[in-house]
Amino acid sequence: MAALEDGFADMNASSRPPRVLMVLTSHATLGDTGRATGFWLEEFAAPYYALTDAGVEVTLCSPLGGQPPIDPVSDEPGGQTEDTRRFHEDVAAQDRLATTLPLASVSAGDFDAVFFPGGHGPLWDLPDNRSSIDLIEAFAAAGKPVAAVCHAPVAFAHVTNPDGTPFLAGREVTAFSDSEEEAVGLTDVVPELLEDMLVAAGAHYSKGPADFGPFVVVDGTLITGQNPASSAPAAKALLAQLSDDHEAASS
Repeated sequence: MAALEDGFADMNASSRPPRVLMVLTSHATLGDTGRATGFWLEEFAAPYYALTDAGVEVTLCSPLGGQPPIDPVSDEPGGQTEDTRRFHEDVAAQDRLATTLPLASVSAGDFDAVFFPGGHGPLWDLPDNRSSIDLIEAFAAAGKPVAAVCHAPVAFAHVTNPDGTPFLAGREVTAFSDSEEEAVGLTDVVPELLEDMLVAAGAHYSKGPADFGPFVVVDGTLITGQNPASSAPAAKALLAQLSDDHEAASS
């Protein structure tokens, strides 16, 4: 898989690099706690750099457009990673994040895959968002990869297949576990627990051997990661699928 190892920058002039749409939350309040929430910074920064470093064109959007809220807990000194520190030095990436496109303005036909970073914000503004639902359904119907990490698989709650069956029914998935939610003290704050929601929707849920450790599940073109530590591995799984698609198109 030369494209995965060497990136997509060496493609010939008749080709173009893969295009990935990244969908972030616009929701900024953590239920009735009076505390702020939003997207988890590592879950944006790690896949953003994994994809762009490989030569993938990444477009950012959010339900409201503009600057999506960063969960302040994810930006505390103790939570910094190599990728989040890189983001803080990357003015171009900060400018792109401040000017995300409105979700309703983007089309699945313009992209090769979609990636949903998590954080608690998506629990409130993505499950019932018609633009998000339509987008996921369009990607899935076209056989394009759909990836989501941590709390972002909540976006699949009301998605259906072309035949009207639930998108999640019978699918192998992961997401932030009930035990992880309990560990961060938000079991009674969140509108629903991801693990319970996925099981109720008919998905086959699994989680890694240790809470907060990296764990990714790939079921066809559906890629899910359990928690923040799973965001970079989920992006690598997406890159592998994009590489396979590129090689198939070139053969």
